Amino acid sequence: MKKLLSMCALVGATVLALLAAPVHADENFPLDRAPDNTNNFASLQRGAQLFVNYCLNCHSANLMRYNRLTDLGITPNEIRANLLFTTDKVGNTMTVAMRPEDAKAWFGATPPDLSVEARARGTDWLYTYLRSFYRDDTRPTGWNNLVYQNVSMPHVLWQLQGQRAAQFGDETDERTGEKVHKFLGFQQLTPGTMSPVDYDSAVADLVSYLSWMSEPTQQTRRQLGVWVLLFLGILSFFAWRLNAAYWKHIK
Repeated sequence: MKKLLSMCALVGATVLALLAAPVHADENFPLDRAPDNTNNFASLQRGAQLFVNYCLNCHSANLMRYNRLTDLGITPNEIRANLLFTTDKVGNTMTVAMRPEDAKAWFGATPPDLSVEARARGTDWLYTYLRSFYRDDTRPTGWNNLVYQNVSMPHVLWQLQGQRAAQFGDETDERTGEKVHKFLGFQQLTPGTMSPVDYDSAVADLVSYLSWMSEPTQQTRRQLGVWVLLFLGILSFFAWRLNAAYWKHIK
């Protein structure tokens, strides 16, 4: 009985903690529609390369193994040559060498595991988030984000996108008549190695890979689902005709 009460107390404390947790994400910021490239192997391969080169330095993907990338048409030799760190093996999970306590000391929070981040956040959220960083000297990292205000993560893709400043202003709400602090647009401070169009395309590749990584079998599941529905449809037709033939002489 005491053990049951302790478990109930623990669950209750967890629920209260979740309810009391501050919401950092700006839910009022509009999200852009993320392109769905999960059927495009070339896009997923580019996304995997971006993930390993830029995300895997801080974020882990403990539910994903390197050898699963062979499903994208990447050979084990290509994985070893281009995607593995020195001490990693093809069969290893995607872990990081950085210790959680070091990450918390440097960034203020432990970077989350990204194995199922696309399913937790949604691809539209990730696509908009990775394209909404701006310079903010008041933040410890020097960066802020429109989708996730006061985020601890720096803009790791800034060399690709360049540095931008966010412009804000006060506007009068037509319905209430009150002044509202609104985002007006970005100002490009320094150019990146990619054009804005190419950067958006690269982010789409990365988000598509994160979506694929969250459920590598999703395409197989969808295809199998279509065949199952077709089978059930055909089976239902024969069952209906068999039922009609069985009862046709019975009034």
